[in-house]
Amino acid sequence: MISVGSFSFYLCIMVTFILNNQLISTETPEVSSLLDFIRYEKDMPGTKVGCREGDCGACTVLEGTLKNNKITYKSIVSCLTPVGNVQGKHIVTVEGLNMEHLSPVQKTMVENNATQCGFCTPGFVMSLTAHCLSKDKSVRQKAIAAISGNICRCTGYKSIERVASDISILLKEKNIENPVDWLVKMEFIPDYFLTIPVRLAKIKKENRRPGKSEIFIGGGTDLMVHKSEELVKADMNFLQNRKDLKYITFDKGKCMIGAATTVSEIEHSAVLKKHIPEISSHFRLVASEPIKNMATIGGNIVNASPIGDLTIMFLAFNAEVIIDSSGNSRTIPLKNFFLGYKKLSVKRNEVVKSIEFQLAAKPVLFNFEKVSRRSHLDIASVNSAIQIKMDDEKIKECFLSAGGVSPIPLFLTKTSGFLMGKRIDPDIILEANEIMQKEISPISDVRGSKDYKRLLIRQLLFAHFIKLFPGTLNLDDIIKTK
Repeated sequence: MISVGSFSFYLCIMVTFILNNQLISTETPEVSSLLDFIRYEKDMPGTKVGCREGDCGACTVLEGTLKNNKITYKSIVSCLTPVGNVQGKHIVTVEGLNMEHLSPVQKTMVENNATQCGFCTPGFVMSLTAHCLSKDKSVRQKAIAAISGNICRCTGYKSIERVASDISILLKEKNIENPVDWLVKMEFIPDYFLTIPVRLAKIKKENRRPGKSEIFIGGGTDLMVHKSEELVKADMNFLQNRKDLKYITFDKGKCMIGAATTVSEIEHSAVLKKHIPEISSHFRLVASEPIKNMATIGGNIVNASPIGDLTIMFLAFNAEVIIDSSGNSRTIPLKNFFLGYKKLSVKRNEVVKSIEFQLAAKPVLFNFEKVSRRSHLDIASVNSAIQIKMDDEKIKECFLSAGGVSPIPLFLTKTSGFLMGKRIDPDIILEANEIMQKEISPISDVRGSKDYKRLLIRQLLFAHFIKLFPGTLNLDDIIKTK
């Protein structure tokens, strides 16, 4: 190792994984993008270079992870995947699906005229193949959701939607307990997929040097956008694959989520769905399928974006952050974690270990609202979340948060406190808005003027109560009261 300025550089680091049917051992810098490695070092041009920000899906590949001798596949965007994150995994490009005939996914694309210029086609094929490999029962809605991160500028999408529908029918008899074997038998994927679990098991599981670097990276969905060139040869502390940071556990009414847990893993947690029935619909507003498969809860929090969707949600859960340094942990309320714009209550060599919050004995009253230029998969102009616990007809506890109206993800302490002990009434909601308007401090920027944001957060407050108390409140009642 050599040191230059504030960065440490390693001369020789080996990353080992399987690319399609080939065992790869490379000394490519760990923070270089998987996309560049695939295209320029392995000469596989089927994976396309598009936005390099995880938005277009042209670079989508499959990532297979071995756990308990079984392999699970998901779609990821290779442009934001650092090579260091694929250690011990199976990466599949569109070339890795080649057989003597077209796969049913490829054939269905052809039959529905679902391609024109063809630039985006490999990404769609990979996302739909990931859907085929999932251990969920296929229905049309899920098949369409699988391609939520893929953009096509030619077809108008209707032909591609027909592809998704047709594929969900073809998968009607899929063995969800063992999808790989079934898909090989039905010639969706090549038979070499059957050899991957044994081959991955032989790859040495290397720890990515925890604690030796002060530069941490999780899924890379933010750092790889903004600092990929700056960090390409830097010594990094890779967190995404650390088992000690990747878990969702429940104990005595408390939910504990490891910092390396992905958004998808949180979204699909059966226990969380039980307590927060609408969690899947809320998470559909957050990001596309490949991004949710990569992005970690720890990364979302330490990013400290004033409009971070997950952070806003977890503020409404009244969550705490567990911070670790060399085995010594300390706990801080998430609402006190943000000191200023992009400033955190974290000391040198500390890392976010987990986020924890109490779960109610029964499903909670929780809602998340977001306003953005697009309805889905866009950065918020303003977002907000609320959790309410009722005692008969009065609010026993209220946790309200807001994003885009302050330099930090904001827990609305005064507004939440005001609502406690109150009945659900239009006058109370309007008074809560007046208090909220004094707590926020929006600025005018590319996402809207400060006055516009004040209007938006007021509307989101109304939306929370109208949605959570449909038999008690409606918008006309609030407007008439005003």
